[in-house]
Amino acid sequence: MILTMLGVFLVHVLLGLPLFLSLLVTAIVGFIFVDPSMIPRMLPQQFFGGINVFSLMAIPLFILAGNLMNASGLTERLMGFARLMVGHLRGGMGHVNVVSSVFFAGVNGSAVADTSALGSLLVPAMEKEGYSRAFAAGLTAGSSLIGPIIPPSIFMILYASLTNTSVGDLFLAGIIPGLLLGAAFMGMNAWYAWRHRLPKSGRLPTLKELTVTFVAAMPALVAPVIIVAGIVLGFVTPTESGALTALYVALCGVLLGNLRLRHCWRAIIDTARLTCAIFLIMAASATISWLLSYAQVPSQFVSLLSPYVDSAIIILLLLSAITFLTGMFMEEVSALMLLTPIFAPVAMMAGIDPVHLGVIITLNITIALITPPLGACVFVAAAVSRLEIVSLFKTIWPFVLTAIAVLLLIIFFPALALWLPSTFG
Repeated sequence: MILTMLGVFLVHVLLGLPLFLSLLVTAIVGFIFVDPSMIPRMLPQQFFGGINVFSLMAIPLFILAGNLMNASGLTERLMGFARLMVGHLRGGMGHVNVVSSVFFAGVNGSAVADTSALGSLLVPAMEKEGYSRAFAAGLTAGSSLIGPIIPPSIFMILYASLTNTSVGDLFLAGIIPGLLLGAAFMGMNAWYAWRHRLPKSGRLPTLKELTVTFVAAMPALVAPVIIVAGIVLGFVTPTESGALTALYVALCGVLLGNLRLRHCWRAIIDTARLTCAIFLIMAASATISWLLSYAQVPSQFVSLLSPYVDSAIIILLLLSAITFLTGMFMEEVSALMLLTPIFAPVAMMAGIDPVHLGVIITLNITIALITPPLGACVFVAAAVSRLEIVSLFKTIWPFVLTAIAVLLLIIFFPALALWLPSTFG
């Protein structure tokens, strides 16, 4: 049954059918194997039930906050502050690229949005500084992986809804891994700048310049604090935090004089389109997840891996390998929705903390955004930098390996993910 469903899914994807329809057709094939009479009753019920979760309402609100941030000019203020902080170093624009991704991650939570928003501005600037266009596009795509790791994270919200894990704990657990990703990519950039003898650009900023730029960027820098502190301290739910953040960003844009009614309308339309795409995929994936659970596939998977449950490290490495390979050929939301219900029982049997598992799965799914052949961030980076996708796929592998090195650190040293939740959660 599983092989037949997988074959049906791949055939329909290759034929160009929309992803959620490919998933629905695959679900129907699975129901035919299990019990065809369940199709009229269980298919629509599970399709709707997959998105009938209150915590998922946070997703469109965080997407809206990111879109409003771009429309209100706050993104440019963050980039200006990042440029003043690290722009004077050798390879300064590459460092600005990474630091801007860290700042932008604190509001949006989407790697694709990060690549699109920052790539069009930073790739040409890096090229002027002496970078090859391929490396500049690769660094933009690679640093965008920080977006779904540092809170807020759309993937973490989805994982929390599937496993009843605390969103606040997951958000706290993503901070150190996200910063480690940023440090790793800055190290790559420093090595590239030294190897190609890129000149230092600019001068060391004065205290006055830093203060003025910091004050200008303060409205944007406060947003991540509102998100994390509000959830962790129990003042707001994730959904309320998303609404509060969107309202805060909109008010900042209006008070700064950059946000007009047409900008708000454009941001709402873009948010609705992306939300509809995500929720349709989630609903169809939830249908297959329920079907696999009904067919006892998770328990069979647990039995298959039961000889290794004495070692949490081996289990996490096996789950990571499966997630990584799946993410290379499947859309990331679908992969997360399908794999999490199967992996969670195995992790529980091995004594793995669900928060640690959430960070590992999120990081694996995120790395898939820059891996061939379906890495969405690579396609976006190629489009904004006007590069052939094949040439960028050749350049992206060092960034993939760097992200995998950070993933292995998180696997072998769980405290990197669990220290903040255990201290403040």
